[in-house]
Amino acid sequence: MKVILKIIIKEFLQLKRDPRLFGIVFLAPVIQLLVLGYAANMDVNTVHTAIYDQDKSVTSRDFIEKFERSGYFEIDDYVNSYSQITEDINKGKVLWALVIPKDFEKKINRMQTVPVQAVFDGSDGNKTLIAFGYVQGIVNSYSKNILLQTANKTGMKNPIAGNISPVIRVWYNPDLKTRVFMVPSIMGLILMVITTILMSMAIVKEREIGTLEQLIVTPIKPFQLIIGKVVPFIILGFIDVLIVICVMVFWFDIGIRGSFIFLVFSSFLFVLTTLGIGLFISTVSKTQQQAMMVAQFGIMMPMIYLSGFAFPIENMPKIIQYITYLIPLRYYIVILRAVILKGASFIELIPETTMLLLFGVVILFASSLRFKKRLE
Repeated sequence: MKVILKIIIKEFLQLKRDPRLFGIVFLAPVIQLLVLGYAANMDVNTVHTAIYDQDKSVTSRDFIEKFERSGYFEIDDYVNSYSQITEDINKGKVLWALVIPKDFEKKINRMQTVPVQAVFDGSDGNKTLIAFGYVQGIVNSYSKNILLQTANKTGMKNPIAGNISPVIRVWYNPDLKTRVFMVPSIMGLILMVITTILMSMAIVKEREIGTLEQLIVTPIKPFQLIIGKVVPFIILGFIDVLIVICVMVFWFDIGIRGSFIFLVFSSFLFVLTTLGIGLFISTVSKTQQQAMMVAQFGIMMPMIYLSGFAFPIENMPKIIQYITYLIPLRYYIVILRAVILKGASFIELIPETTMLLLFGVVILFASSLRFKKRLE
């Protein structure tokens, strides 16, 4: 036990002597969370719009004002032809164009159906879909107001037909902000990056400068060296978890609805996995640059793409969905979002917790065996 403790102290002293590593451990998670927390935002707050008003009547102007007053639409251009619409959309000046026909006011006064055209730039499908929802909502509201005004003018006390009026309640994220959904998963991403890279590079660095060989020739047993190497990074991982949670709660104002203890426990299981991966990378890399390349392109990028962080897993092809079951980050992100946003308990997340435990033990044990063989 004394030998392991001395190795742990040596690791912390080595960290103290390297100010760059200190910055990576304690400052990088905060900076990354702040940058990614604001950058990973798919909300559409401003929809750049072009108007082609062929009617130029009081009613058409009133219709256009409905879009302006909504707070989502910014009218950038009033055009006089379809060619101008094409030019604005091709240049990226506007996301969509509203085309109002010549007989707009006349048909409304005659209580006839009036078709209006909405031309969208569909190159960004997600953004266009959200903007389409805004447009549809305003058009439906305007049509409903016309029906009510017509009913009042004609003296109709009852509506022409019954309708269904939904009463919507949004749980967990009432304002539907993307940031609230993304920040907890960014926490998992940062924890994976920091612990995996630190673990792999710290061991490879010792191999480069020759201190690892010096440790091997000492009476230190392989398991003591492995434990002494892993424990400091587990502690650093916990410090990073606490730092990121503080930024999430106090800066982004995203509270933890579930159990804080369970959140920390699941983070511990995930850290075991990432440290095991870092330990494995150290056995296949001879230089720090090589370790960085293997970590980034061989481990982290597939995890990011297949974990549900960037793309919904249910939208992937079936074969890819099966592959995602081998991604530890997938289970950790589910736990983070469920505990932080929904207040889910351990009972509700037993499958994900069990998989994290299994991955953590198996990967760390297998990597330790490979590392031990390399030492021998």
